[in-house]
Amino acid sequence: MNAGNVVRARFCPSPTGTPHVGLIRTALFNWAHARHHGGTFVFRIEDTDARRDSVESYESLLDALRWLGLDWDEGPEVGGPHGPYRQSERRDIYRDALGKLVQAGEVYESYSTPEEIEARHRAAGRDPKLGYDNADRDLTEEQKAAYRAEGRSPVFRLRMPDRDITFDDLVRGPVTFRAGTVPDFVLARGDGTPLYPLTNPLDDALMGITDVLRGEDLLPSTPRQIALLEALQRVGIGNGPFRYGHLPLVTGEGNRKLSKRDPQSNLFLYRERGFVPEGLLNYLALLGWSIAEDRDVFTMAEMVDAFDITRVSSNAARFDLKKAEAINAAHLRALPVEEFARRVEPYLEAEGVITGTPTEEQRALLAAAAPLVQERSVVLSDAARMLRFLFVPEEGFAPEPEAAEKNLGADAAPVLEAALTGLDALPEWSGEQIEGALKAALVDGLGLKPRKAFAPVRVAVSGRTVSPPLYESMELLGRERSLARLRAGLERAAGLG
Repeated sequence: MNAGNVVRARFCPSPTGTPHVGLIRTALFNWAHARHHGGTFVFRIEDTDARRDSVESYESLLDALRWLGLDWDEGPEVGGPHGPYRQSERRDIYRDALGKLVQAGEVYESYSTPEEIEARHRAAGRDPKLGYDNADRDLTEEQKAAYRAEGRSPVFRLRMPDRDITFDDLVRGPVTFRAGTVPDFVLARGDGTPLYPLTNPLDDALMGITDVLRGEDLLPSTPRQIALLEALQRVGIGNGPFRYGHLPLVTGEGNRKLSKRDPQSNLFLYRERGFVPEGLLNYLALLGWSIAEDRDVFTMAEMVDAFDITRVSSNAARFDLKKAEAINAAHLRALPVEEFARRVEPYLEAEGVITGTPTEEQRALLAAAAPLVQERSVVLSDAARMLRFLFVPEEGFAPEPEAAEKNLGADAAPVLEAALTGLDALPEWSGEQIEGALKAALVDGLGLKPRKAFAPVRVAVSGRTVSPPLYESMELLGRERSLARLRAGLERAAGLG
């Protein structure tokens, strides 16, 4: 980036559907690019397609950026000097710009139908699917009047320059589109309704955007944007073309582009599972960029310090769920235990064992239990499932069916009976005392290997085969509740005998 340039980057999604991880990766790279250069991050909503746009999707976009901490300097709910920041509120702006382009001869009326274009290609021996052939560039007023008399409505097309269009892509290096390979394209319908090829670059020009980072699937539209930006500059709008960087595609299974219809692309599914923003953003940053060859885990502050758009790879980046989980687990381990416990609270509520704000007693129990599961959790819902047994009322407790079937069968009865006998005599209920009693009763007394000895006890007490450390869990659960659950497990096992 040239020294002294003020970077203005933007994120401009359409409010359709649920935010997906590929879209958020684009937002992250633009945000990091702006923050790295001390520039401005603009958030704009492209909501001119009333048939597809929705209020729910708009709210989801705001929710997604807020949850992730990708703060914007200008945009909805923040304002700024270039508003409004929703395209549906900018129609007069588009109409005025289109008028200037038409008046200057940069844009012309085109009346050819798709059938006529295809017929001309066939007559000339060309591929009929080549698209528009620029045939209406020099229509006379008489010809236009004749078309109108037939009841035809025109579209407005930009007159593409008769030269190569070359630009230096921030990710891919020099890119050239040969003269004549990009036909004149439609900016607006005959009634003046603006289309995306007009509104998107026009808004960028009016908002002073300097750097456009977007998916490589949009690369073919770049020569059209450059031509339009040059035309806008000639009529007094904007400062001409921007810097472009086309980001690698995010792919899924089979190296296909990860579309918003793919289940693993839904951003909010990761929040529901208990990914933390730091972990998910860290992983998304790795989809095309790295902070160092031997380092995968970093904070967003470290990313901002190190981010260099010219170091983004042009190769497709495959979304790897296992790696995303590993990155998230690393961020969970890095949290202060008090913060980890606070973040687990909503997931305990989702498990149905906490309602609303936790009580002081529940908070104290969670604070004591959190260190037992923090190192073992991949996502926050893991922690909530492992800790559920501590919070569920006794009348609502039941071991998971599969765990009970494998570990609380008839052969578990002598194990649980011996465990009860050993524990019932304990003068002090502590993890250390519990460990000693269980090992004496089951390993020494029954001659069982630890895995065989403790599995029935773990399932009877926690309801799961995966739980926090057993002795500390039983200490937190307390003597009465622990013994009651062991008795219930023994009754079940004895009943199967």
